[in-house]
Amino acid sequence: MIDKDLEKYTSHAVSNGVKEVRQIKPDSIVTAPWVRFKCQFGCPVHGMFYSCPPDSPTPEQTRAMLDCYERALLFHIQAPHSKARGKKCNKIYDMLVKLEGDLFKDGFYKAFVFLAGPCPLCDKCGKLTGEPCRANDRARPSMEGAGVDVYQTVRNNDFTLEALREVTETQNLFCLMLVD
Repeated sequence: MIDKDLEKYTSHAVSNGVKEVRQIKPDSIVTAPWVRFKCQFGCPVHGMFYSCPPDSPTPEQTRAMLDCYERALLFHIQAPHSKARGKKCNKIYDMLVKLEGDLFKDGFYKAFVFLAGPCPLCDKCGKLTGEPCRANDRARPSMEGAGVDVYQTVRNNDFTLEALREVTETQNLFCLMLVD
């Protein structure tokens, strides 16, 4: 059940490509140190973006932040395999960052969004050349990069999530908006 004061934001997200939004309690979000190890030893772009480990928040920092909130929104995005998959996701991520700004302007001054996967904003992250982030106003960490166990978190909130076996399968991505 979405609280009435959040309905216009969730409706906006759904009308702009999000499959489903659920209001959740931050205590249902699981953080764990092992998640960053999966980034470090398994992600082909580990360490190549400012929004990823080791530059993203640690699981302990993320847990401390989550404990400052009473409500969050969990966004489910479906991304079927296609040449346009990346562009579709980037458009939704951009909309969610703008939605964070709208929430802030409307009085939800603590609004903050966690996206999914590596930052898509620049063709080449400034981290690779020692430059500061060129999109710091729009860059956000991914849930997994900040130590969130996305699989357990979405399962705790009655979503289904399984690992893909083939690149041609539809991706189920999740983003998290803290709203209080």
